[in-house]
Amino acid sequence: MSSEVFHHSFETDGLALKLKARLAADQKAVDAVVQRIMQVVRKMECALGKEDAIELALTEALVNAVVHGAKSDPSKSVECDVACEEKSGMVIVVRDPGEGFDPAAIPSPVTGENVYSSHGRGIFLINQLMDDVKFHKNGTEIHMVKRLAPVRSRKARRPRKTRRTGKAKSTRRSDK
Repeated sequence: MSSEVFHHSFETDGLALKLKARLAADQKAVDAVVQRIMQVVRKMECALGKEDAIELALTEALVNAVVHGAKSDPSKSVECDVACEEKSGMVIVVRDPGEGFDPAAIPSPVTGENVYSSHGRGIFLINQLMDDVKFHKNGTEIHMVKRLAPVRSRKARRPRKTRRTGKAKSTRRSDK
């Protein structure tokens, strides 16, 4: 795979956002893609307060795809699609070239000896952080959804307070 780790398209259609990334199965590539995607997400008013959950779930899904799906082979690639619309929220899809797995067969990291394990918490964290998580194509594709806050129109926003008085600034002119 080429040395470029991030290929993307950025489209806006009203509140819609679409990002696509194809990255080498390498931790540095994961870090670069997460950083680029999160630069966009952090600017989105509708994602306010949910950025950390999105970033951690995205990172865990990509790391799992690189390590378990692509076996950390930089000649293989992992794909990530991010789409965002006000009604459906943020949908993140991560695909890997692996053989897949059965998510139900993954032991819980919060019981028994697994509590002391140094790994095995990624899928658990993703399920805790995202509103909806589904696996497709025998576990080689994960779909994660984070519902977002509706964006208020500029007209519906509350008036800003002035620095001096701390009271709301009136936008109406008085008729004298």
